[in-house]
Amino acid sequence: MTRTKFTAGGIKAVRKYCAAAGLILLFTVLGLGQAQPKPGSSPLESAPATYVLGPGDQMMVQLTPGGEDVNGKLWRVDDAGDVTVPIAGTVHAAGLTTHGLADLLTEKYRTYFRSPQVIVSISETRSQSVSIMGAVNAPGVRQLQGRKTLIEVLALAGGLRADAGYRVKITRRSQWGTIPVPGAVTGNDGTSVAEVALKGLMEAVDPSQNVQILPDDLLTVPVAEMIYVIGDVHKSGGFVLGGRRQISVLEALALSEGLGPSAHPSEARILRANGNMESRTELPVDIKKILAGEASDVPMQSNDILFVPVNGSKRLAVRALEQLLTIGTGMAIYRP
Repeated sequence: MTRTKFTAGGIKAVRKYCAAAGLILLFTVLGLGQAQPKPGSSPLESAPATYVLGPGDQMMVQLTPGGEDVNGKLWRVDDAGDVTVPIAGTVHAAGLTTHGLADLLTEKYRTYFRSPQVIVSISETRSQSVSIMGAVNAPGVRQLQGRKTLIEVLALAGGLRADAGYRVKITRRSQWGTIPVPGAVTGNDGTSVAEVALKGLMEAVDPSQNVQILPDDLLTVPVAEMIYVIGDVHKSGGFVLGGRRQISVLEALALSEGLGPSAHPSEARILRANGNMESRTELPVDIKKILAGEASDVPMQSNDILFVPVNGSKRLAVRALEQLLTIGTGMAIYRP
């Protein structure tokens, strides 16, 4: 048998290593082997393995053994792309994946520990671009720092416009996987698309709908389908159809709180947009007969304008022109 001679310094190092190993074994038995992260510092669960680190990214490093000064703490990549971690020192993290950085740190720690195990998890991504389009008050590209939920991103876009639809569409790149929303679909290119009902989201009926927004997500809030009631009614303006495709003339009249004192209901008409939306066809509607049960109610459809004139043919044409000019330029929008 070959005997190995130890110097005094070598014996001291071995004792130190054995003591550390004994503590690690004890902590493992007691369930304390991994330091608990601080509140709000959990790893970014959706970050793909292919995500490339860059300046501003924040991470957690799990080192076994000897990770007392490393585990459970947050480390951020600086503007030069470097990150400084105890014992390993400063390493260049920009351009590496989490696995790549873990391999680099493992090599550094081999100088000090026997068979070190290193795991790197992203806790916060750097400033990231997210696009918000459609019926929000401030559409465009937003640079987000850190974790943001759907509601938070909509708030950053100035909130929803009055004419916003009832759903928001989320489109996510393939590298981030499927959007965790029921009904999400994945295209042939791996892009994930999902829709979230805004009513339930705003009322916090289902918190799972308030998903985390990830880099390069595209949020689209469509303009709601609407009908308009103008003329001599108590409340003229646009009315959001919601989930319904059609609404009747009497229902539209009820939304506008009824006829005005000088209304001429027999001469009412629906102005229906043609295919190019640049012209409209007039459809006569005798509201007086409908109210008396002498004629059937008339269905309206998206973008129809119900015009109820004022008595007097001369005033009728002028009032119609004035009311039509207000559409899209300050007309009140109502959400039933």
